[in-house]
Amino acid sequence: MKMINFKKKIKGKEISKIIIDGGVGVIPTDTIYGLVASAFNIKAVEKVYHLRHRQPDKPCIILISQISDLKKFNIKLSIKLKNMLSQIWPNSISVILPCSNDNLKYLHRGTKSLAFRLPRDKKLRDFLKITGPLIAPSANWEGKEPAKTIQAAKKYFKNEIDFYLDGGKRDKPSSTLITYQKGKFTILRLGSLSKKLCRLIY
Repeated sequence: MKMINFKKKIKGKEISKIIIDGGVGVIPTDTIYGLVASAFNIKAVEKVYHLRHRQPDKPCIILISQISDLKKFNIKLSIKLKNMLSQIWPNSISVILPCSNDNLKYLHRGTKSLAFRLPRDKKLRDFLKITGPLIAPSANWEGKEPAKTIQAAKKYFKNEIDFYLDGGKRDKPSSTLITYQKGKFTILRLGSLSKKLCRLIY
């Protein structure tokens, strides 16, 4: 297990190798601490579910570095939807999009939809460019208090994960959760959404 300080320059190559090799770790996201793994490593994804005691039919939010990452999930964007996403991202807004690909059932868990977030934090986006898309549920056991510090995350996962990335205290509101259906966005969870963005979505 490795401890890395997020306040210093990210050792992207070191962490990305751990993640690509199937590692699981805790990092500070644009909201709170997340328990992360490569979205394209099935064993790592299942390990996250096991460690979090997460409901097996509940998909995880996926962090991406740019809108074009959606192509990796076989998600085709209309010009209208791409323009709409460009207006609200990057931001702490997670968007649920249709995804019926059976090869990605381990991600959408039979719901045939996935939630994505393109974070505002540039340092985090740069990190994601190295690691690739990451599933990033909050760093806690299902139904328990999300970890706001690395110390709190360690109480949950101890030495069962491969690394902890320390970014100080993280106590921001959860991301706003919206869904795209029939050509429009619908807000499912308000989260950190500003009034300005709320008007934009509607």
